[in-house]
Amino acid sequence: MTVTPAPASRPPRPGRNYRLLTAAAIITGLGTHGALIAAAFAVLEAGGDGGDVGLVAAARTAPLVLFLLIGGAIADRLPRHRVMVAANALNCLSQAAFAWLVLAGDPRLWQMMLLTALCGTGQAFFNPAAEGMLMSSVSREQASRAFALFRMSMQGAAIGGAALGGAMIAAMDPGWVLAVDAAAFAVAGALRGFLDVGHIPPRAPGGGLLADLRDGWQEFIGRPWLWSIVAQFSVVVAAVGAAESVYGPLVARDELGGARPWGFALAAFGAGTLGGAFLMMRWRPRRLLLAGTLCVFPLALPAAGLAVPLSVGGLCAVMLVSGVAIEVFGVSWMTAMHQEIPEEKLSRVSAYDWFGSVAMMPVATALAGPVESLVGRSAALWGCAALIVLVTGAVLFVPDVRRLTRAPVTTGAAEDRGPASADAEGAVGRLG
Repeated sequence: MTVTPAPASRPPRPGRNYRLLTAAAIITGLGTHGALIAAAFAVLEAGGDGGDVGLVAAARTAPLVLFLLIGGAIADRLPRHRVMVAANALNCLSQAAFAWLVLAGDPRLWQMMLLTALCGTGQAFFNPAAEGMLMSSVSREQASRAFALFRMSMQGAAIGGAALGGAMIAAMDPGWVLAVDAAAFAVAGALRGFLDVGHIPPRAPGGGLLADLRDGWQEFIGRPWLWSIVAQFSVVVAAVGAAESVYGPLVARDELGGARPWGFALAAFGAGTLGGAFLMMRWRPRRLLLAGTLCVFPLALPAAGLAVPLSVGGLCAVMLVSGVAIEVFGVSWMTAMHQEIPEEKLSRVSAYDWFGSVAMMPVATALAGPVESLVGRSAALWGCAALIVLVTGAVLFVPDVRRLTRAPVTTGAAEDRGPASADAEGAVGRLG
């Protein structure tokens, strides 16, 4: 008699986590991309200038830099989903208060900076926990496609969020867009409350928060590919942030006709990221970081396009290309992190990654206005583009960036961080 072995069962909870994380990311993506435009135009409509827009943008990123490392250490100590829900609650309350101030009329600059800073604080605790949670929800075999599917879903929401935000601001008060963002955080936080961390092994007792931070630092600094790319992105993110958070709305107001065209340009970037994620569902570059780093060069195109400035159609085209490129990098980067970093250190290493990447952002956005006054807007934008090209070329000289390869896929429980369920695997397979 031939006995057919029963198919191996897969635990359902990691797949459920994957679906909940994806749904929540879509919801917050719809709200946040419109709210970023709304915050800039709320400052301008309150009588502010480019320097004030930069100060509000800096107020969001400054606490992000200050609290990221603590957030990463806490996310590796406490259940990650609880950290995420608490952060979403803070984001919801701060955005709701911001919306009320704008709708009530005559918001003060310091009030907008304070509420934006609270939102940035929430993100500092949320980002490392969310990244660790996502990476622990899939196996190595499924990682690349699962990350691409997740990012494709998230970036798809950015298309609608940016376009809807721009249209709403053109038709009504920016405060309503901020109110939508607050509601989105409330719904997403409720979904994340159902996440399950039962598949994650219990943490061994540590030596305290500082010891956890030191341990994460040793993991981070011991990998040249990791710290060199993070150093690169500290400059890239600052340059892109100054160009798109400060100069972009000003160019849209002065040269393109207002908020709606800028919303279309940001939606084109979102469409590009959607296409890039779809590409990465099929393409599995062997040299992960080399392929990803080469795709950072096109991120200089939007700053150059704003410097010209291009027409709305031309600007949308370069934003589309840069969106495709950054998504190739993003999926490659997440796959490398998932492959190389131990699960119990994911949030701490992710925190160092986020910290290095955004460390220069507050300075860049705060100085964007004064630099524009000193050298002119066009020269400042060309400078942003040049910085992106220079630091990306430099990081290619790091051997590990050129040589790190995708690990061969092996099956078996020892390779799983918490395998996705059959439902999640099927979804990836159908789209892949």
